[in-house]
This record gives sequence, C-alpha cells and structure tokens, in this order.
Amino acid sequence: MLYPSIDKLLNIVDSKYKLVHVASIRSKQMLETKHFQMKETEYKNKRELGRALEEVEMGLIKIVEENA
Repeated sequence: MLYPSIDKLLNIVDSKYKLVHVASIRSKQMLETKHFQMKETEYKNKRELGRALEEVEMGLIKIVEENA
C-alpha cells in the first residue's frame, strides 16, 4: 500500500492535478537543495516524491492559490 493515502491527501488538496504539481515541485527542490522539512529518519518514504507527499499530509507545505 502506498503512503500517504490519496484519499487523505485529497482532503487537504482539492485536486489530483494540483497535488501532483505541488509534490513534483517540492520533490525537485529536495533533490536540488537537499533541504528537508523533517529529519530524514522521520520519513516513511525513501524517495523525494513520497517525502513531498508526506510533507503535504503533515501540513508542512501550504498551497497558496494566485488569482489571475
């Protein structure tokens, strides 16, 4: 089973597409800067994309919508 669950994440983010966009941006940041919101031992996932989704679930990433 994948962690975190997509059902839990969609309670936080209102769109699958927005979730994918945010997680991909954050995972690229992790790869480039090696900056993590939590200690590396606290993550359940080993890869950056999973870790980005964990950060969304924990509320460490705030999604701000811009009005165009």
